[in-house]
Amino acid sequence: MTDIATDAATRAVAEDETSERPLFRQVDQPLAARARDLLDRLTPDERIAMLHQAAPAVERLGVSSWHTGCEALHGVAWLGRATVFPQSVGLAATWDTDLVEKVGEVAAVEVRAKRAENPMVSLNVWAPVVNTLRHPGWGRNEEGYSEDPHITAVFGTAYSRGLRGDHPRVWRTVPALKHFLAYNNENDRSVTSSEMSLRTLHEEELPAFRAAIEEGVAGGMMLAYNRVNGIPAHTQPELVAEARSWSDESIAVVSDAGAPTFLVTTQRTQPDHVHAAAALVTSGLDSFTDNDANAAPTIGYVTQALAEGLLTSDDVDQAVLRLLELRIRTGEFDGDDDPYAGIGADAIDAPGARELAREAVARSVVVLRNDADVLPLSRASRVAVVGPLADLVLTDWYAGTPPYVVGLGAAAAERFGEAEVVTGADTIALRASSNGRYVVSNADGSVVEAAGDAAVDDALFDVTDWGDGILTLRSHASGLLLTGAKWPMRADATRVGEWVVQESFRKHLHADGTWSLLHLGSGRWLRVFRDSGLLAAEAVTLDAAERFGVRVVRSGATAVAEAAARADAVVVAVGNDPHLNGRETEDRPHLRLPDAWAEVWRAAREANPRAVLTIVSSYPYVLAGVEAETVVWSSHGGQELGHGVIDVLSGDVEPSGRLSQSWPATEAQAGDLFDYDTLRQGATYRHQPDEPTFAFGHGLTYTTVAYESVTLDAAVPAPAPTHRHAGFAPREDEAVVNAVVQVRNTGDRDAEELVQLYALSSGLPLPTPRRLLLAYCRVRLAPGEVRDVELTFSPARLAVWDDAVRLPGAVDDWLHDGALRVQPGTYTVAAGPSAWDLPVRADLEVTAG
Repeated sequence: MTDIATDAATRAVAEDETSERPLFRQVDQPLAARARDLLDRLTPDERIAMLHQAAPAVERLGVSSWHTGCEALHGVAWLGRATVFPQSVGLAATWDTDLVEKVGEVAAVEVRAKRAENPMVSLNVWAPVVNTLRHPGWGRNEEGYSEDPHITAVFGTAYSRGLRGDHPRVWRTVPALKHFLAYNNENDRSVTSSEMSLRTLHEEELPAFRAAIEEGVAGGMMLAYNRVNGIPAHTQPELVAEARSWSDESIAVVSDAGAPTFLVTTQRTQPDHVHAAAALVTSGLDSFTDNDANAAPTIGYVTQALAEGLLTSDDVDQAVLRLLELRIRTGEFDGDDDPYAGIGADAIDAPGARELAREAVARSVVVLRNDADVLPLSRASRVAVVGPLADLVLTDWYAGTPPYVVGLGAAAAERFGEAEVVTGADTIALRASSNGRYVVSNADGSVVEAAGDAAVDDALFDVTDWGDGILTLRSHASGLLLTGAKWPMRADATRVGEWVVQESFRKHLHADGTWSLLHLGSGRWLRVFRDSGLLAAEAVTLDAAERFGVRVVRSGATAVAEAAARADAVVVAVGNDPHLNGRETEDRPHLRLPDAWAEVWRAAREANPRAVLTIVSSYPYVLAGVEAETVVWSSHGGQELGHGVIDVLSGDVEPSGRLSQSWPATEAQAGDLFDYDTLRQGATYRHQPDEPTFAFGHGLTYTTVAYESVTLDAAVPAPAPTHRHAGFAPREDEAVVNAVVQVRNTGDRDAEELVQLYALSSGLPLPTPRRLLLAYCRVRLAPGEVRDVELTFSPARLAVWDDAVRLPGAVDDWLHDGALRVQPGTYTVAAGPSAWDLPVRADLEVTAG
């Protein structure tokens, strides 16, 4: 990268008519002056071309081609081998901003390393996602951090800080926050409208985005597909202006992929693409992510919008300036003065990254229930690890390719000496009714045909039910998955994946017991070719589908029970595949743990009471009807999943993970996926009237911690009404409330405790949340240790939106029609280990300011 930049600088010096180094390459000049200098050197056509995600090179200036966007949600994605960390919802469960910042740093270093291999890798990273996890049915739940907007902001800011780096001039990468605004459903996402009262908007949506921008660690935003109060989020200039007002630095705004086209096609809010382009630019958009790498349509639309007077050259220049400032921040034009220029391809998969990946998993594991004192498994010597995720490490759509993976079974074998791994899948043989032959696969999976004479190894498949009848079939002959990715069918897929999944099937059970298999990726039924016997997903109707006789050669439930009975302890590993039953473009069909997984649990638990239900998932489940005394959760943890989980289950690492998202007791408790008013619904931990199964902030230790008292300032004046959202860290100009929570470790092991402080419903004229997290602190307590934990918070955290307040000098638009106001009165402040377990309380008097 340095050589390319140096060569470009040399050309620019030679071609510049002043024969001096151009201002835009002078690192001692202000950012805005450098961007303006480069803009002034561009022709009108070159400026317009800069508005597309794939900006062309400007050879005469030595400016290389460039594009927005590199996915780096929890490590580098889509660029091959890279360190894969836990999903964002797992990172938030660490409640450790220092760790999350380090994860962001590794991700950014590896982005730089990828750029050293390929100069077209963008240093504008599209991460983190700071949409709140308002509803656990959202198909992209794993991408967010928390149902609390302020906790979301805390971890989004920490990750952004790691991505940005600490150099005063050059950013390691430039984070763009996703997805602005009010985006939390996948079904019909480009046409649904997120209805926002000003209260919901200011209390539960905007704060999630504010901190990273205000603290100068995010340099961009991606807009959301959905509409907000009926208007596409991509054409809401007041919202974009509000976000930009939080910083003195420029914020580059990019569209989500295809969204400019949606204004005309699905949303139908613009008469044509020319008007759409004009509306986008005048609403604050800087970069069109549309038509992949083909910039021609965007260039044509913007050019015509200028010709028709729908846009001005100043509109275009302002957008281009923000993009140029983004590029200058990355050190693109600095040559050897780029402090990160020395990062090479060898920075991928560094030893420290491996260590951090393992630590991140272990810190994110949450012990949800340990009623039978099964955990820790420190005395076990023979362990059974059973279930579909017994030794399977799954990655999601926004993950990279891990350099290695360690599953639970492999890690258990390392730790305990002996670990029997059983997936719980039924082993079956399929016999085609049309020719009477068994379906077989060759060794590499390139041929799948109904050509077998007997149900021997090459005719065996392990069938896994992922819930709601969605099946995958793994060939014994190839060890790989049956897939419709190529024609005819093959059994050579290493994983379930791709934008349209090709490895999932649904069975139709006929009255005579035979199966027909629907390939979900194509919507076609499997049939067997006459004479050749090859399988293909071709049949349009069920009548034309092949019927397969099914022989169960080995019962998965029986295998689970037998392995459990032979073991000292059983780890039952279940969960979701991130590409099935909820993902981008598809919300979850329901919140329940799949029946198939419940049966695996029952089979193991009935055979051995020392069983741990270990859920590895992208989201919470409703566990009604699943009787489990011992429950542990991890997100999909990436390459070190097995080590991290087993570190905690064995007791080698004290459990420290805490939920950043409630696990509802019933599906109704989560509310309506399409209703964004959580106050009206009584949804999220802030407003729930009934106790969830596992509360926000919940997580157990292997000891007991008693909360003995909370003391705090007796009174504090109410701050003035404001439009500024208050975070967890009080600002220098804010008054603070000081609280002291006394905790005692009453057990015989060290405890990693998360001390949490909440405000409870106050009964004031404007309704306040039933509970609101005010402050938190991680502490490590030795056995018997008593600690006074000091916590501070700004009384502005108690503010609610008041439509009746008018601030002098406020921006006169619908967005600011009211203000955040702290009501005078008596507030109950409570402390404990979760939002629903708050044993000590004190009153706080807020006086009129």
